[in-house]
Amino acid sequence: MVRNPSWASPTRTWPLFLLHLSVSDISCWSQMNWVGWIYMVIFCFDYNYLASIATKEHIITTIATKIRNYFMLWIVGTHFCSRLYQLHYVGNSFVIPAQAEGTIYTLSTIATSSIEEVSEAAPDAIKWFQLYIYNDRDVTKNLVVRAEKAGFKAIALTMDTPLFGVRRADIRNNFTLPPHLRLANFDGHLSTKIQNAEGGGSGLSKYVENLFDKNLKWDDIKWLKSITNLPIVAKGIMRADDAIKAVEAGCCGILVSNHGARQLDGVPATIEVLPEIIEAVKSYDVEVYLDGGVTTGTDVYKALALGARMVFVGRPALWGLTVGGQAGVQKMLQILRTELQFAVQIAGTPTISDITKDMVCHHSVYSKL
Repeated sequence: MVRNPSWASPTRTWPLFLLHLSVSDISCWSQMNWVGWIYMVIFCFDYNYLASIATKEHIITTIATKIRNYFMLWIVGTHFCSRLYQLHYVGNSFVIPAQAEGTIYTLSTIATSSIEEVSEAAPDAIKWFQLYIYNDRDVTKNLVVRAEKAGFKAIALTMDTPLFGVRRADIRNNFTLPPHLRLANFDGHLSTKIQNAEGGGSGLSKYVENLFDKNLKWDDIKWLKSITNLPIVAKGIMRADDAIKAVEAGCCGILVSNHGARQLDGVPATIEVLPEIIEAVKSYDVEVYLDGGVTTGTDVYKALALGARMVFVGRPALWGLTVGGQAGVQKMLQILRTELQFAVQIAGTPTISDITKDMVCHHSVYSKL
């Protein structure tokens, strides 16, 4: 049983939840659209009755790495982590549960724990590194080389962030890091510049404003491939044509992501665009993943049915950390696994390969009101 720590009182945790649920107007809509995809078997006669549903542990291989889950811990970048660490800093509270549960953990470029700290804390964890490309390519190269040396298994190249979107809560609250935290993957001003934003507003936005490369082109992936042997996953793809460009540029994975709907208001939910991206790259040897709005095991089922190889979760990890610390994060992963196992069996799909597109449909098929 996970005990609620004394600091996790309603008056201290609810503002945290409410803040991140109201980051942008579209964020909630983006997640609500998951409800639009329902199990077709609930309504159709072809429910798979009498299917053998003996429980099995599902092992999959993704980019030559075997994992036990179809849901991964996605990056929890500075924006979220720092607020949580002010409440309860418990070290590497995300990567250690990921290691215990046999799933992937992805570390952010601008995290408050360094590549080396995370690697030392969980040497057997399957770790990916989320990369922003800086104007100074030597800074970028240093990050990639360190990640490969530390045993990270892939680079998740963020494609949708030449700068950060208008995050009203950050602007209103003059968001920055508290003095005892820094961007741990850097030294000098790159690690503390976020704390010295002048004129108010979001210190995070001002940090990246003149540091991230705004002129990235598809050819720059060739440069990235030239400095690492790690596979590259294109994160932030929301269009079929961009998915094809990413694959042809040398990416071996596509992560369908709208950055938690925090970059651009009006974007669709990732579950809405997933089918067209799957269709666009079906003739290529590439894996497609998804993040954004995944909060239950049935969400995982829907994404798998629509063609995703696996999904990534972020906010649920924060909720688990807030309520129960490191044990809360691990409990969250266990809940997702249990929910997926129940969904797989009750839907009459005894293996993951049985979860096909005809098992789900959009609510508009049946909604006549």
